[in-house]
Amino acid sequence: MSEERRGLLYVGLAVFFFSTSPVLTRWATPLSPYEIATGRLGVAALGILALMALRRERPHVARADLPRFVLFGLIAALHFLCYIASLSFTTIAHSLSIVYTAPIFVTLFSALLLKEPIPRRKWGGVLVTVIGVAILAGFEPRLNRTMLWGDLLALGSAITFGLYSVAGRSQREHYPLFTYAATVYGLGALWMLPVAAVNFTPAGYTLRPLLSVIGLGILPLGFGHTLYNAALRRTHATKVNLIATQEVTGGILLGMLLLGEMPGLNEIVGVVVTLAGIALVVL
Repeated sequence: MSEERRGLLYVGLAVFFFSTSPVLTRWATPLSPYEIATGRLGVAALGILALMALRRERPHVARADLPRFVLFGLIAALHFLCYIASLSFTTIAHSLSIVYTAPIFVTLFSALLLKEPIPRRKWGGVLVTVIGVAILAGFEPRLNRTMLWGDLLALGSAITFGLYSVAGRSQREHYPLFTYAATVYGLGALWMLPVAAVNFTPAGYTLRPLLSVIGLGILPLGFGHTLYNAALRRTHATKVNLIATQEVTGGILLGMLLLGEMPGLNEIVGVVVTLAGIALVVL
């Protein structure tokens, strides 16, 4: 199997784990988004470190690279915080569809920062993507200030997801996968810890929220994002992120099955148009 096909297989598996994120996030309430983001990043970092210990590996980052990794950790923390917070204000369909305008930002950042551009003709898909988001959010009959705030948080998550993806690809030749993942997850948790402490909600620490946070750390982050980062090392970041957009479909289906959250017609049309625009950008 070629390296590119292996990368596509890895991100295909990652999508399965990604799809559990919206439902587990909803089940983690009434914990604050800050506590959820901190917990999932911390659990994922500890899980990767435990796996490395079993393999008799030790994470090591050169002192000169620490500022760069601190920045990567901040980007990861902001991505997860914006995404988790958005689910408190808007629907799963809105949040996931807007988050997965990320391939636009991945493509842009890849060209600017990694010098890995795509043909100019494909930028026509940007317009289609914007139209899809307009259908999804702007024509939403239930749209109010609360949902709009959630949509803006999801957009922030999309932008930071683009930066996170480019950061992961940029380190593919410098650090082993587990060292990179454990360091970024751990530093992300440290960034979030003070804010989580300020927003501590003692009443929220019951069995279901705690198990949900552990699940978030193990499934969509520990397995999903580590597979995603493995895929980034083998093929163009835009292709990897395009396949990851199928979390939208998986998340909406699980939301229907487990939460009874039925998407409206405009949400379905918006999802389809948005994904079509993204496909035009990257295919």
